[in-house]
Amino acid sequence: MNLPNYYFVDLPPEATLSPVLLTEACQTLKRNRERYLAGRSTEQIVNVLSDVAEAWRKPDNPFRRLALELGPTETGFSMATLKRGLDDFFRQITRDHLHALLTQELGDSRRLDAMTATDVEQKSSRAATVTGPEFLIHIAAGNIPDPTFMGIVLGLLTRSAQFVKCASGSAFLPRLFAHSLYEADPKLGACLELAQWRGGNTDLENILFAEADCVTATGSDETLAALRSRLPACARFLGYGHRVSFGFVAREVLSHAGGPRIASRVTDDVVAWNQLGCLSPHVIYVQPGGEVSPERFAELLADELERREQTEPRGELPSPHAAAITSRRGIYEVRAAHSPETLMWHSKESTAWTVIFEADPRFQTSCLNRFIYVKPAKDLTELLQNAEVVRGKVSTVGLAAPEPQAVELALPLARWGVTRVCPLGQMQNPPLTWRHDGRPALGDLVTWTDLEKGF
Repeated sequence: MNLPNYYFVDLPPEATLSPVLLTEACQTLKRNRERYLAGRSTEQIVNVLSDVAEAWRKPDNPFRRLALELGPTETGFSMATLKRGLDDFFRQITRDHLHALLTQELGDSRRLDAMTATDVEQKSSRAATVTGPEFLIHIAAGNIPDPTFMGIVLGLLTRSAQFVKCASGSAFLPRLFAHSLYEADPKLGACLELAQWRGGNTDLENILFAEADCVTATGSDETLAALRSRLPACARFLGYGHRVSFGFVAREVLSHAGGPRIASRVTDDVVAWNQLGCLSPHVIYVQPGGEVSPERFAELLADELERREQTEPRGELPSPHAAAITSRRGIYEVRAAHSPETLMWHSKESTAWTVIFEADPRFQTSCLNRFIYVKPAKDLTELLQNAEVVRGKVSTVGLAAPEPQAVELALPLARWGVTRVCPLGQMQNPPLTWRHDGRPALGDLVTWTDLEKGF
């Protein structure tokens, strides 16, 4: 399948994107939005998105096939990892889920189409509508594709012309998604543009920022601060900075039968997108006192990672990333040789996976790519004391606990600053209605207009 040249990312590598060309593209996107997108109903857009997502889940879909065939070379993810990640994302994009998102964030799924009123608003003779930004820019990170996919989905729902600036070398999957939208509805596809260049090209970026009504960006806190300082005062900025996640396993679920099941769920979280997302765990805290000890749980996790490598291999890494794992392993090999409080399991003759057990409960940042720590914590209080270094930077906590206990644990986690608590095994697979970093993903994009009746 040869993709046509609809977007800047379709141009050959030697092509140069000039400021003049970029300025013309921004103006074209705005005109196309006015002609083809601004007047669409929410239901029409929901139907296109759900149909495209359903097509992506079919084995014979040409875009899916291209993603799985060329993706390992283009992205570094194995075919099995790509398949799992794409299926998990597109499974969420259904008519029901999209309407649930609209209703959750806006109170009424028709709020983008007309003045509508909830029951509470009707009692006070009020109604409201929302409008999205005319021109929406996404500064995308290059680690995993889901945030970029989701940004495009939200932009279409809000009737925004969109420009996606991909990190250098990371446009392959967003490009395929954009082309699948174009094939399904060329007029909608014409309201979208994708390009890639190395960050720091101020000549190009300043043109985008001058045109933008809203900019979303994913990256380091330093990158976000630099971007924010360059935006016009009238442009809305939504930044998603550095976040980490971890898991907690309660002793009550650590039976001889339950331990392997929980280890399998943790493995799901570690292998999803090779642990590269902000929702992936760095550390799994295990409560002592169950039938399965924290050390034994680490061993079960290592066994499961070894099995999973046979069915869902990690894929090849760039040399610097592999070297980082090798270097980190060397440190723990020395520690394990001199102290029974450190244990290590790892793949043989490769850096495919690594499990480190440490008796020291202090939070430790992983070097990722299936490198996971297991540490004991006698209770949630001890865990949070030892994770204080990342307080305010924690996105997700995955739990394995009886449901009543999980509900009890969620409240202190929320008060400590965690923005999402979910079962282990679902950390990298949030529902469509998830509030990203504790904020309404769709609601943050729109502007409200209230109508007070009684004329």
